[in-house]
Amino acid sequence: MEISDMAMVKDPASYFPAIEKKYGRPATEWVDLIRSSPLTRHMELVKWLKTEHGLSHGHAYALVAHTLAEDSVS
Repeated sequence: MEISDMAMVKDPASYFPAIEKKYGRPATEWVDLIRSSPLTRHMELVKWLKTEHGLSHGHAYALVAHTLAEDSVS
């Protein structure tokens, strides 16, 4: 999935079922992992999930987008 494709997705959480199925961990665990990271910038977190945890770009992007959006509301 390209970054431009992500712009068409209104809700990154719509990817959570596929993420959970592919990686065998609930989305809430990924969100907690992102929140526990010392990294704070979107693309730094995406790169970290890809390199350290083996996520695809689209799945990492969706998880980070969802987490950062949720954190900005609270």
